[in-house]
Amino acid sequence: MSIELAIGGMTCASCANRIERKLNRLDGVSATVNYATEKATVVVPSGVDLKLLVTEVEKAGYTAAVRDRPASAGWPVGLIAAVVLGVPVVALSMIPAFRFPGWQWVALALAAPVVGYAGLPFHRAAWTNLRHGAATMDTLVSIGTLAAFGWSIWAVFAGAETYFEVAAAVTAFILAGRHFEARSKRRAGAALRALLELGAKDVAVLREGAEVRIPVERLVVGDLFTVRPGEKVATDGVIHEGSSAVDASLLTGESIPVEVRPGDAVTGGTVNAGGRLIVRATRIGADTQLAQMARLVEQAQTGKAEVQRLADRISGVFVPIVIVLAAATLGVWLWTGAGATAAFTAAVAVLIIACPCALGLATPMALLVGTGRGAQLGILIKGPEVLESTRIVDTVVLDKTGTVTEGAMTLVETHVAEGGDRAEVLRLAGAVEHASDHPVARAIARAARSTARVADFADVPGLGVQGVVEGRTVVVGRPSLLTADLPPDLSNALAAAEAAGRTAVAVEWGGEVRAVLVVSDALKPTSREAIGMLRGLGLTPVLLTGDNETVARAVADEVGVDRIVAGVLPAGKVDVVKRLQAEGRTVAMVGDGVNDAAALAQADLGLAMGTGTDAAIEAADLTLVRGDLRVAADAIRMSRRTLATIKGNLFWAFAYNVAALPLAAFGLLNPMIAGAAMAFSSAFVVSNSLRLRRFR
Repeated sequence: MSIELAIGGMTCASCANRIERKLNRLDGVSATVNYATEKATVVVPSGVDLKLLVTEVEKAGYTAAVRDRPASAGWPVGLIAAVVLGVPVVALSMIPAFRFPGWQWVALALAAPVVGYAGLPFHRAAWTNLRHGAATMDTLVSIGTLAAFGWSIWAVFAGAETYFEVAAAVTAFILAGRHFEARSKRRAGAALRALLELGAKDVAVLREGAEVRIPVERLVVGDLFTVRPGEKVATDGVIHEGSSAVDASLLTGESIPVEVRPGDAVTGGTVNAGGRLIVRATRIGADTQLAQMARLVEQAQTGKAEVQRLADRISGVFVPIVIVLAAATLGVWLWTGAGATAAFTAAVAVLIIACPCALGLATPMALLVGTGRGAQLGILIKGPEVLESTRIVDTVVLDKTGTVTEGAMTLVETHVAEGGDRAEVLRLAGAVEHASDHPVARAIARAARSTARVADFADVPGLGVQGVVEGRTVVVGRPSLLTADLPPDLSNALAAAEAAGRTAVAVEWGGEVRAVLVVSDALKPTSREAIGMLRGLGLTPVLLTGDNETVARAVADEVGVDRIVAGVLPAGKVDVVKRLQAEGRTVAMVGDGVNDAAALAQADLGLAMGTGTDAAIEAADLTLVRGDLRVAADAIRMSRRTLATIKGNLFWAFAYNVAALPLAAFGLLNPMIAGAAMAFSSAFVVSNSLRLRRFR
């Protein structure tokens, strides 16, 4: 089973690595610790005592709790003290005009509480790590600030140069950096928190004809509940009574409200923008789409991309190497006879500049922001490894039905005979078709919305239907069912429709053919634009369908796809993906049905339309909450942008350390400036990641 632990006391990526190693040493335990989210995701064998995990984390010097996150605080007292007391120390030390006889003793008095009280978290963590034979960023900060402070106390008595400003300023800089980093992490996770808070808190349930308001947790599947205008839909369900427009923008990113009527599905967390609805609950609690979305986002934020694993391995050995390097710097400077002051300055600068905070934040911060922003736009990324796949994909296979097309038969054309009345044709034809369950009949009935009644209804299998409406015998079906011949214009319209792979039926009454109705699985209005967007990303689209070649080619030509694979049985979809992969292509697959699940899993990148089945969504790497193919292009863009941000973060974090360490070792970097630069590197990584919130 998998559980989550909230970890407290982590200060850098080295802490996360240490906890991860500790937990993974336990039998049968597999753990991933995320510094940015302050969480450990732990897979344990059934029957394992969770207290054992908590104890193991505590042994390492940190805190752990199941589920509950550490409380976030406002401005820390230590930071305020460090700033208030540290500024005068820096001013006295750096500006000769402010100095007066005995100023060193004032600097000592002001710096002591900064180092001893404000810097206590560093010293405490360093001592805990030392007891466990480990070293983290806190070790570097603690050694650096205590060394600077200790040297300065000796220097006051010896009349040498003091470094009180280094001890005070570095402590203040790093405390400030951590505070703003924590605030940024909370901002980065705001999208997920907003998602979790979307759900309604209570609901008006119908009990024996009366409304009873209860907490939403007490809803059960099958309950009828009301949703008034402006209220949130309490849980996933089906409209039982009423019609309205539902605003799903907070859930899917779609700004236009969707019209719903009896029989339509609605999602918990959406807002009723129109009339009163009565909804029958179909899914509750953890089974709802909102809960599943939140779960997917959390999983993605908790995981690690391959590039992060490399960074983790480096940061795990980085701190001990830096301590050795600082000692070597001290020794070399003393050996060259440069003097204790210069040697000490260079060694402290090495300790301070090398803190690997930016390295540890590079990936999790970008993931936190990217996946959260994706969720706001209706894009759910299953895990960080998915980001790698989006970079190398070159071919996208599009399942036709439900992906490129609406997935249901729709009346697309109405050709009326000369002098005819379109509204009258639809009213009479719709009345007859309303009595049939055939997909073509349902499409016409849905478009007509006729209220006329039909008598003497008869269904002629394979040909059509007929019935008496308002005293007229109306026939809707193939030409062979009619008693009259089609006039030339309607005959041409019928032939053109069939040549394009569409279904056409004629409408007759009073011995005359009045119209030809063309029915098809209509294209989604955005499909052509979406395929243009996919091409713009360097992808080659391939249309996959079980329909015949004529239908497939007609759809492909309409949306701008060159390559089609037609007549494919559900079981053959996997083979199509495998065949493309055998050609050396890296394949993305977009689908929505149960029969797409295996192909989605086989593809290098699977994208499931959220309007589809749970099986398809489970098999996919990316879930597109809206049934709009343009979101597939947005999802790939979003994933690529997130991956590029991660790589940019890692590059600058590495480049910063590679460039700064030699400068510090050669004495070209003041320790105080090193502390500010170290804090700035973390701020840069965080702010660079937060740019993903502006993705459109």
